Amino acid sequence: MTNYDDIDFSPIQALTEGEVITRSPVRDIRLASGKVLALITLDNGRDHTRPNTLGPATLTLLGETLDGLKARAANGEIQAVGITGKQYILAAGADLSDISKVGSRDNARLIAQLGHKVLGKLGDLGVPSFAFVNGLALGGGLEIALNSSYRTVDSSAAAVALPEVFLGIIPGWGGAYLLPNLIGIENALEVVISNPLKQNRMLKPQQAFDLGIFDAIFPAANYLENSLSWADAVLGGKKVERKNEPGKIERLTKWPIAIKMARGMLESKIGTVPKSPYAALELLDKAKSGTQAEGFAREDEALAELVTGDQFAASMYAFDLVQKRAKRPVGAPDKQLAKKVTKVGIIGAGLMASQFALLFVRKLQVPVLITDLDQARVDKGVAYIHEEIGKLEAKGRLDSDSANKLRALVTGTTDKSLYADCDFVIEAVFEEVGVKQQVFGEIEQIIAEDAILATNTSSLSVEEIGSKLAHPERLVGFHFFNPVAVMPLIEIVKTPTTSEAALSTAFVVAKNLGKNAVLTADAPGFVVNRLLAKVMGEAARAVYEGTPIADVEKAFGPLGLPMGPFQLIDLVGWKVAAHVQDTMVQAFPDRFYANENFHALAELDAVVEKDKGGRVIGWTKQAEKVLKPAVGKSPASAATILQRVQDGLAQEIKLMLDEGVVPEVEDIDLCLILGAGWPFIDGGASPYLDREGASERAFGGSFHTPQIRGVEHR
Repeated sequence: MTNYDDIDFSPIQALTEGEVITRSPVRDIRLASGKVLALITLDNGRDHTRPNTLGPATLTLLGETLDGLKARAANGEIQAVGITGKQYILAAGADLSDISKVGSRDNARLIAQLGHKVLGKLGDLGVPSFAFVNGLALGGGLEIALNSSYRTVDSSAAAVALPEVFLGIIPGWGGAYLLPNLIGIENALEVVISNPLKQNRMLKPQQAFDLGIFDAIFPAANYLENSLSWADAVLGGKKVERKNEPGKIERLTKWPIAIKMARGMLESKIGTVPKSPYAALELLDKAKSGTQAEGFAREDEALAELVTGDQFAASMYAFDLVQKRAKRPVGAPDKQLAKKVTKVGIIGAGLMASQFALLFVRKLQVPVLITDLDQARVDKGVAYIHEEIGKLEAKGRLDSDSANKLRALVTGTTDKSLYADCDFVIEAVFEEVGVKQQVFGEIEQIIAEDAILATNTSSLSVEEIGSKLAHPERLVGFHFFNPVAVMPLIEIVKTPTTSEAALSTAFVVAKNLGKNAVLTADAPGFVVNRLLAKVMGEAARAVYEGTPIADVEKAFGPLGLPMGPFQLIDLVGWKVAAHVQDTMVQAFPDRFYANENFHALAELDAVVEKDKGGRVIGWTKQAEKVLKPAVGKSPASAATILQRVQDGLAQEIKLMLDEGVVPEVEDIDLCLILGAGWPFIDGGASPYLDREGASERAFGGSFHTPQIRGVEHR
């Protein structure tokens, strides 16, 4: 058993330079019963845009505060301790910039131990402790609550989560032991592992209450007042029911089965490369028995190992890109140059166009016009948008007034003259240069001279699309990713003639849509599709050499992509994939692979067989017939396939940088993370390719100097 009081924490207390310290002032509150509750309010002195974080100096101060309160409790001066946060925020967890500076495994262990020492005091004050979660509570913020005797939550709190696994680590301040013992193993697996792996899904307060994380939930209006009254009742003997707390039978039977099923699910969904989900699984498994002290000691060791590993270093690089670089796009012109957008036109009324319309009307709340060749298509598009607004209303995400207002803002017509007062017009028509040139040619004669035109092409030349316009400078590439509502990336494409005003408008519109924009040059496939075409092409090459499709899918596992290449092709559509491959082979015939047979496959109703989890396990009988004459008899090994795709990606990224497709390699990684779901633990692609030796093999260097490696490999 670790005696945290005997540990010398000075090595990490020396790392506090630059830490924004969250202080822990205390005020006494006399409850209605006459009892006194000492209330700590965590506050870093900044507004709500800078959440409280828990660095070494913050933890040390909180520890001293709790020691003082324990002494007061022993003297009978106080009957309870409460802990809450500044407005809208309890705490956003550990200060990650501090953690990434640890320098050694011993220091990493000290960070875990300091958290356990301090937060553990909340359960050892000699009087009950109450966490009043008045706002955002992530990671260590939620662990403050878990270490307390009782917990309430504000129903308007922004989010509650243990996101550590998403970042390549584990809940290391009690979460992995305390949570399953509070809410049961299945619920804990969801919070600790499943949600972080679903693009870092957070819990709403009501969901967290329903899971049993909180004992009570109160509305924002009288949140603290209600929480204090509730705490007073608990001190007076009110019984707190915890229906999800695991009993003996769950520990003996349900627990091992749930762990086994979760392990199987992880192996099939994410492979065995990511370390943190399996480390978390191990901790949750062992939490079913033994003491809290043993559970905390296991967390100390697991955190020390993960914090010093390559995957956490890459995750921190990725986290930084998404938190900072994505919010300040490199190359974006002054936003003062942007044209004010008061009406949006969308050319087309198919599924993509309808998704655009829904997003534009919801986020910009301006009139949106959709058009198509005939009224039936237009009506179908408008009906889809109205239906989706209805679904949001049914879920309670829109009230009826807002829903009606949004419906009224969407109109559909075949009369193109109604584009006259649109400021921003985007096309969602067939992916062919001639078609796009034709629709823009018609619209340009109707719209104002300073209106902006945007193309959603995924791989065609934006300059060529605009070559027949009277004002090609008004055209900008505005490439969304599917599904439009969910994927956070827009590639904004600048041609040699694109004006600063058009570019600025595109960036402002993207931001107002709640998207992250990255500026790219007008190069085939831009960033994401160029690199995904490399992945898909190498997968296709292996198949046509004679490798079974299931073996090819498995060979790509170490890349850590959310799905195998053929699962991805099936999602985006075989015709689209065949078209993208043709575009890339036409542009770079010596570096990209395509096969004519791919088009024959794309004509079939169903190409692949999948298991229940959606993973590709084979070809349909029709596909086998089409493939037979085209497939060779020289299957490639998994190692060969993986190395070819690694080296191909490294070569392509280097060429993109040399060609100036984006300013820096960070922009490529950002595009892959936001547009292709490339995992944080790879840091996008470049840190992974450096680490695997692909950069050295492809161009005799590396993308990062020094390489982005964990403490132990530097």
